[in-house]
Amino acid sequence: MKTVLTCLVTALGVTLAAPAFAEGDADAGKKVFNKCKACHAVGEKAKNKVGPMLNGIIGAPAGKVEGFKYSANLLELAEGGLTWDNETLAAYLTKPKDVIPKGKMSFAGLKKEEDIANVIAYLSTFE
Repeated sequence: MKTVLTCLVTALGVTLAAPAFAEGDADAGKKVFNKCKACHAVGEKAKNKVGPMLNGIIGAPAGKVEGFKYSANLLELAEGGLTWDNETLAAYLTKPKDVIPKGKMSFAGLKKEEDIANVIAYLSTFE
């Protein structure tokens, strides 16, 4: 009986911890974001670079960062309602050309799901 109880408590603990992992770790995401910094900025003094600044990106409609010249393809998708929710952003960070074919972003994507979740968590700290 003690073994069954231990298994149930362990399973409950893993189940309760899963959403926290799925949300990502912003501190770890800051380190992964170093791969993005050549083209994107975040923070109080963020400005557009080769890519748009990413403050407030989570939940924002695509193509709306003021002063950035987006690809025609992204603007077309934005008119169709493309929004940077967690799911879309995760797909984009995995393989940008699958989400926005002929887009400007030359980055091939992040390979690890954990890195993607962590970057999204990090970006969510900038409103």
